[in-house]
Amino acid sequence: MAGINAQAIKELRERTQAGMSDCKSALTEAEGDMEKAVEIILKKGLAKSAKRAGASATEGEVRAAVAADRRSATMVEVNIQTDFAARNDAFRQFVGDVLAAAEKAPEGADVAQLSIGGKPVADVATELTARIGEKIAVRRWDRVSVPEGKHGVAHAYVHLGGKIGVLVAVEAASQAVADHPEVQKFVEDTAMQAAAMSPLVLRREEITEELKAKQKEIFEAQLREDPKPKPESAWPKIIEGKFNKWYSEVALIEQESVEAASRGVTGQTIDKLREAAAKAAGGEVKLTRFVRYERGEGIAKKEDDFAAEVAKMAAS
Repeated sequence: MAGINAQAIKELRERTQAGMSDCKSALTEAEGDMEKAVEIILKKGLAKSAKRAGASATEGEVRAAVAADRRSATMVEVNIQTDFAARNDAFRQFVGDVLAAAEKAPEGADVAQLSIGGKPVADVATELTARIGEKIAVRRWDRVSVPEGKHGVAHAYVHLGGKIGVLVAVEAASQAVADHPEVQKFVEDTAMQAAAMSPLVLRREEITEELKAKQKEIFEAQLREDPKPKPESAWPKIIEGKFNKWYSEVALIEQESVEAASRGVTGQTIDKLREAAAKAAGGEVKLTRFVRYERGEGIAKKEDDFAAEVAKMAAS
């Protein structure tokens, strides 16, 4: 069946950590659809983990910059086909030019239509594609900022040489509070937390009803597949517990701090660290927004079937 081969099974194993036979069965049941296969494994409770994004489709770079007044931070993602070409000086210069253009752009502007040296970004990308010989795509950009009349700070963190980027914005009772060393440390640690733990939302209230409904289906399917099934009358309480655990994984402020855990301190959520920083600084601190980019996330990547290529070469 199309879509079910050793490479597909390998990808599904990497995404879910389920057993090979379980991955093969799930792909067969899903008729080769990778996302459906992930959902099947989740519902059967076979996944040790499930990455929300598929394999990275493209190379390139995520780059970010903080404004001089630290009231805004901007981030861009620019893709290219290979890691080798991503290290090309011309490509890296282009990424910098795109970021500089995005920093000046109004909110919601079409990145392709921003200007570099009097030319639209899309045209410059096309010209550079011809020079380098690999397709270049300016995929997206975003900005976090502290509103006029508010006190606060914006921060940017880029990890693994441009593979992951995070923007964070914080509002505070005063600029002195925002500039306090403990608040600055909280902002930096929160950005690294988002990079490491891939939260979906800032707060659980931001999760859509559609996503919650889908997650409930997964929880119910897990209960049905349980070898020691619980009575259905107990399901609502069990599902409530499962939801609370899920919220602690996908909502940034509810996640347990990786940095605190690395020091042997457990049970410290991001929100508890915010409260501690606010107390140390002597004023309210509010985490208002974060943005996380991972290079190539969510883009389907063409994978070569090496076994098929070898067979084809042997037959020729």
